[in-house]
Amino acid sequence: MSEGITGLDHLLIGVNDLEAGRAAYERLGFRSTPRGRHIGWGTANYCLMFGRDYLELLGIVDPSQFTNNLDVFLAEHGEGLLGAAFAGDDLDSVAAQMQALNKPGDGPKDLKRTLELPEGDVLPEFRLYHLPPEATPGLRSFVCQHLTPEIVWQAPWVEQPNGARRIAGLTVVVDEPGAMAVPYGELFGLDAVRNTDNVVEVTCGACVLRFTDGKGLAQRHPQAVVPARPGPAAMEIAVADLPATASYLRDHGVAFERGRDGRLHILPDDACGAALDFV
Repeated sequence: MSEGITGLDHLLIGVNDLEAGRAAYERLGFRSTPRGRHIGWGTANYCLMFGRDYLELLGIVDPSQFTNNLDVFLAEHGEGLLGAAFAGDDLDSVAAQMQALNKPGDGPKDLKRTLELPEGDVLPEFRLYHLPPEATPGLRSFVCQHLTPEIVWQAPWVEQPNGARRIAGLTVVVDEPGAMAVPYGELFGLDAVRNTDNVVEVTCGACVLRFTDGKGLAQRHPQAVVPARPGPAAMEIAVADLPATASYLRDHGVAFERGRDGRLHILPDDACGAALDFV
């Protein structure tokens, strides 16, 4: 693992309507945090917390303010997986590493956001370092260090009704999967990279990043739609008990297909444009 990066922190999912996105994921059995608001920006979020990582539903609530190009993403791609945030415990070391690779990014920067609790707003604090595109080709990414994790990782929010425990995998579609081995090896170390015929796998803490082409995407996630341009297309969420998760989905009218290895394939239409597998 790269010095300063400890694994995956969260995945970002862009949605057209934030409240509708929250309702869609609640139907899948996820419990969200209260709404968060990015200070001075026109975007807000709901986070679906697991033990050490989470999903972030990101939407626009005030288009007159800065949206960090979320409006462009939604207009060009529609809803779906937007990018990834890696977990960091020393962002200065990450910045130094990228400088040594002649791939400087942006930051680190100290930031806060508003979390709207019933008893009043609180301000989670964090640091961000935005990685340059050439460091993580095919995947828009940054490194996040939480300075007040106790605010967002609260016990009632971590226990998910569908049994979700962690993010197990992210599949990214690229034109030349083999070309991903070098840049991701530079970032995470050569020992973290496994290169096969049309798939490059990168171990990122407890998560595996997979880079493949459209054929490889269809083999692993048959319900997924190949993106029009390189980018993330599918995610895997590990659950405590697959039969129990399947029962939850049936009870709530969510259609799924069971793969040969037992995984549960959820259609992108039911997960705001993201192909989702429970594993």
